[in-house]
Amino acid sequence: MRKLQLTLLLPLLWPGSIRAQSNTYAAVDSAVQSGIAQGIYPGAVLLIGRRDSLLYAKGYGHLTWNRGAPTTRPDSTLWDLASLSKVVATTSAVMLLVERGRVSLDQPVSRYLPRFVGGRKAEVTVRMLLDHTSGLRSYVEFYRLAPTRDSAVSLLYAEPLIRAPGAEAEYSDLNAILLGLLVEAVTSEPLDRFVEREVFVPLRMSQTTYHPPRSSVRRTAPTGVWRGHPSAGVVNDRNAARLGGAAGHAGVFSTGTDLVKFAQMWLAQGALPAGRFVQAATIRTFLKHDPGSGTRLLGWDSPDTSSVEPTAYGRLLGPNAFGHTGWTGTQIWIDPARDLFLVFLTNRSFSPRVGHSIRELRAVRSRLADATVNALPQGCAVVLKAAC
Repeated sequence: MRKLQLTLLLPLLWPGSIRAQSNTYAAVDSAVQSGIAQGIYPGAVLLIGRRDSLLYAKGYGHLTWNRGAPTTRPDSTLWDLASLSKVVATTSAVMLLVERGRVSLDQPVSRYLPRFVGGRKAEVTVRMLLDHTSGLRSYVEFYRLAPTRDSAVSLLYAEPLIRAPGAEAEYSDLNAILLGLLVEAVTSEPLDRFVEREVFVPLRMSQTTYHPPRSSVRRTAPTGVWRGHPSAGVVNDRNAARLGGAAGHAGVFSTGTDLVKFAQMWLAQGALPAGRFVQAATIRTFLKHDPGSGTRLLGWDSPDTSSVEPTAYGRLLGPNAFGHTGWTGTQIWIDPARDLFLVFLTNRSFSPRVGHSIRELRAVRSRLADATVNALPQGCAVVLKAAC
């Protein structure tokens, strides 16, 4: 069968989903549906694919717990990506600047952000912000402490290190916020403007934005409740909201199909259907494991093979797999060895009906990852075939 390009497949996907065999993805569907049945999230979309093809795409449930609410769609439902913004937008922007020679990974952050000083901050490099070994705290409620964006940024710069730079990795929103400020300082323009022009447009992520228009609210998955009503289309992260809605750690909204394009670029090592986003060597640099940063890559995370608890990556992904998750219930993982990616988007943060919903979602993600790997026969090509 002739290889079908993604751009030709997309108009054929919905309503319904791509199914190779009637039972091929039964365990995958079961894993996603279990999250709805447990009350973890009211709706989700799932997309599975290869570097140059989409194998499976499906929407599950509704945008809210009301069964009369709109159903989810992989091609048009907008999701608050939360911390997926760190890789989709911020890491991508920094990667472009590194390739263009405008940012050096091993230069001190203070070279680009002169206000980042005090203590041992002179030792903190751009690389340390990306792999979370900077020594900064994991989280600060800037939105409670600062009434404006400028005052929040001032508090960020005043934050002391709590560990020696490079000593160990501790995931921190502060690292990503600083990276967003670094992009703005180097490019002399707002983060959202640079990212939309230099990342979203080249990748043809036409529905991805920091500021969804009001006309899209009805198809946006709500991530919270405000005054008794579902809140959709406004960033869920309060620090991101205080920073104007576009920050290095959160703020991006996107659809499942747009994230397919993003994942495929990484699987293709920077190649696009027409040209390149970045060189393969740059991709390899950002995905190189450093023993000193644990599971953290540059921007990305990777599976913790030593964990005895379920992880978001299951047990079957390859050693070079990488991915990221988001507070609202979003996830991407990519396994280059299998030429495989998964995009799994939920609104877990919207009024979950179960306690410890983050822990319960982690278990769903683990089952889903293993079910996805098991669903694909060995030798199934990167072409959508009826027999695969």
